[in-house]
Amino acid sequence: MSNPSPEVGQRVVAAGIATNYHDVGHGSTVMLIHGSGPGVSAWANWRLVIPKLAEQHRVLAPDMVGFGYTDRPAQQRYNMDEWVKHAVGFMDAMGIEKTHLVGNSFGGALALALAIRHPERVERLVLMGSVGVAFDITPGLDAVWGYTPSFENMRTIMDLFAYDRHLVSDELAKLRYEASIQPGFQESYAQMFPAPRQQWVDSMTSPEQAIKALPHDTLVIHGREDRIIPPSNSYTLAQWIPRSQLHVFGQCGHWTQIEHAKRFADLLNDFFAD
Repeated sequence: MSNPSPEVGQRVVAAGIATNYHDVGHGSTVMLIHGSGPGVSAWANWRLVIPKLAEQHRVLAPDMVGFGYTDRPAQQRYNMDEWVKHAVGFMDAMGIEKTHLVGNSFGGALALALAIRHPERVERLVLMGSVGVAFDITPGLDAVWGYTPSFENMRTIMDLFAYDRHLVSDELAKLRYEASIQPGFQESYAQMFPAPRQQWVDSMTSPEQAIKALPHDTLVIHGREDRIIPPSNSYTLAQWIPRSQLHVFGQCGHWTQIEHAKRFADLLNDFFAD
């Protein structure tokens, strides 16, 4: 039987969960952690940068539990402890002692928490449009987490993500809408972020002192026109993390890795190489 979608990659049991992932390229390992938009998957988030990163690295991109084509165990709880456990379990299952770690949005909060709790497992850290510090939830993020399935709602949310509306076609919105209504997808999604949604922003924060104690070389990236996660998050992270650098993309929303895919991948390859 052929794969139903390019989003379906290989499978491995990680922390007891059958996990969908992509494994491309050779070299030092780069692990990519996706965001939390409706119908998201690792492939949907990272498809444009995986080939470029894979020219120099082994790129691993798992679907975190609750998202994409990874199993959704019936009694699964969705919180940062469980996501960190799943991410570390994935590294263990793949035989990866240490990896460069790249987190997008929700994935940034997860990457940050993993680096704090398991610093020896992380080589260099990249946080893009990241959650993980305190902020007042934006109307954009509230809309994303409050998504209920319809083509119109998905189209509205896609428009919030991108600075350049030409990137958001009806075809893309239809693909993401259809992904969001796969069996079980919306059920787990609705379970993760019920209103009032400020509590989920707060629950994903890492302690200030722990962030300030991070030993890793860290690249912080944000789109200047991001309407989902405020750029002030990245300014805070860049101020707090001792060995950090900050790169802000102008004329860019929440989708740096899609809106500026080549420049984003070049930036990461340079950062991992020096």
